[in-house]
Amino acid sequence: MRLKRLIPTFIVIACTVLNQGDAMAWGQKGHDVICHLAEGHLSRKAQKRVTEILEGKSMVYWGNWPDIASHTPKYAYTRTWHYMNIDADEEFETAKRNPDGDLLTAISAQIEALKSGTLNKEAESLSLKLLIHLVGDLHCPMHMGHRSDRGGNNCQLQFFDRGKNLHGIWDNDIIASGHNWTYSEWVEQIDTRDKRYISEICAGTIAEWGKETYEIAKQIYAEHPEGSKLSYDYVAEWTPVIEDQLLKGGLRLSSILNDIFR
Repeated sequence: MRLKRLIPTFIVIACTVLNQGDAMAWGQKGHDVICHLAEGHLSRKAQKRVTEILEGKSMVYWGNWPDIASHTPKYAYTRTWHYMNIDADEEFETAKRNPDGDLLTAISAQIEALKSGTLNKEAESLSLKLLIHLVGDLHCPMHMGHRSDRGGNNCQLQFFDRGKNLHGIWDNDIIASGHNWTYSEWVEQIDTRDKRYISEICAGTIAEWGKETYEIAKQIYAEHPEGSKLSYDYVAEWTPVIEDQLLKGGLRLSSILNDIFR
């Protein structure tokens, strides 16, 4: 009887956490896709080190953990690391940066820390878990959304006649509406490009990849302002973009890890 009373309470708490703040991106499915895709492109050496650091658990297992962790007292300092909000009157290169940290700074810091070889076991594990997640966030357009609306969290639209915020639509709704696949089915369908494409996609810097995402965010805001009614046309237009962003996120994550653990 006690268990039955606790379950609804737990569900309410979990849903509250998963629907608040600027830190959420892609939803669980998107991060799972990126992590699983990246796992398929790791070098043997990188795979061995990742498995050791994560104590046998997969990147998929830890892919969503930083979102939950950022809402706990111990890891609250990482909350602003999941995004880099840029208002409409700013440019990517000169946008005001959050003094508590932002997505680009956090990714670069984790890469540098993991390459240093000076981390203890706990710190190394934390840096890897954060990096795995944050590279996914880097490819979610609403994590380059406007500061004024908290990355789309305060931008209200109608999605199939239901009130939704723009951030939530990009977290989960388009992914679910475009393809009702498991994360492994997503990878099977989108991870089909040749080595030349992979090499081209993985060239460049963290900042350049961030700017790509920022340009997509600008287009999203311009084409469908607050109050817009979205349905099948919107899903058809943006599902290929999401496919592309998830693919890029997974390929680039594997490239980063292969470089760190060569």
